[in-house]
Amino acid sequence: MSLWSLHTWKRDRRSLRRALPTLAVMAALLTTAAGVAAGAAGAVERDVLGSGGLTQVELSSFEGDGSVRPLTDSALRDVEQTPGVRRVVADYPATLYAQDEGTYDLTSHTLTPGDDLPVTNGALPAELGRDQVVLPASAQGTDLAPLLGRTVAFGYTKATGVGSGTTAVVRLTIVALYDPSWQADGPGVAYLSEDTAALLSAARAGQSVDAFRGKEGAQSAVVVVGHQGQVAGVVRSLQADGFSASAVSDRVRNLPGLFGAADLAMRIGVLVLALGAFWLGAIRAADSARARIGQFAILRILGSGRAELRRILLGEAVLSGGVAGTVGAVVGTGVSVVLAGPLSDVLGLPITVPDALPRPGWAIAALLLPGVGLAAGTLLGSREVLRRDPYLTARAHS
Repeated sequence: MSLWSLHTWKRDRRSLRRALPTLAVMAALLTTAAGVAAGAAGAVERDVLGSGGLTQVELSSFEGDGSVRPLTDSALRDVEQTPGVRRVVADYPATLYAQDEGTYDLTSHTLTPGDDLPVTNGALPAELGRDQVVLPASAQGTDLAPLLGRTVAFGYTKATGVGSGTTAVVRLTIVALYDPSWQADGPGVAYLSEDTAALLSAARAGQSVDAFRGKEGAQSAVVVVGHQGQVAGVVRSLQADGFSASAVSDRVRNLPGLFGAADLAMRIGVLVLALGAFWLGAIRAADSARARIGQFAILRILGSGRAELRRILLGEAVLSGGVAGTVGAVVGTGVSVVLAGPLSDVLGLPITVPDALPRPGWAIAALLLPGVGLAAGTLLGSREVLRRDPYLTARAHS
């Protein structure tokens, strides 16, 4: 880089320094998207996959889709017989109502091995008993903390006919409370044992538990596989048997919403930043060279060749791109760190400051692409202007 570039870059308002603000904004957006995606990925890897998700397969039952095998008791027994499968836990959603205390109603689900609840009070047993329940610390304005350790009466719907039903009562002991901001299954969820969850779902359908589990089946199920290396084989085997099966690790790593949007945004951002820097380089270099054509003509007459003038412009491009990339990377990293808290609330997973730092590859792209793209565009944009005859140009500007 020519030392003259530093002088012209700082002193001449017509230099390529004018491209700096636009490139800095693009680099900041790319770095922010990379930090958001890294934060989500880090939280998922640590708190979901690290807690057993790598050895789990999820089964789904799509109502009305005849191509998908329903998760009835007989079907789940077939799943248990699949080589490599250690355990199958089915989910039967229903609803629990406040019977004596409070005015809340809670969606109920089976506590499956895939649920890594952030417990705030009490302790989760190795396996929930039929008379046990795990609740959020608060729900719908009701503080449930005073109920910890108590046996509480809950109401649930028991169908008595088409469009009619009554309320039955089940008594459950609250063994643990979890952070209500954790909403993997939605807000205000009560987690039950598989048998209790099936009881509530069957009652809502107006059937006995055995009939419901044998005919209607579960909404979903989590399959625990013996070893991570067996997951792919188990998924293929279950899919061949007609089940809707997918590895939890694949599903989680491709989360929709904010995580997926950030991942897509940073991939598009790399392309936009590279093309934008190149385009700005071509346009700005041509404009800058035209605006200073009289100066360049005098330098040519005094002995400077086109190569020397091109080095001046390239030096300005590298300085502009370097400063833009640095500013953008620093600002984008700061924004992604600030967003760690709100992102934790959205995902229901704790995201730390180190999680929110962009991965090295994306950070390097934000740092280098503005300078590289701007320099490449400068080579193209300055060609026509630098080819002009310096004597004719100097006479025209005299």
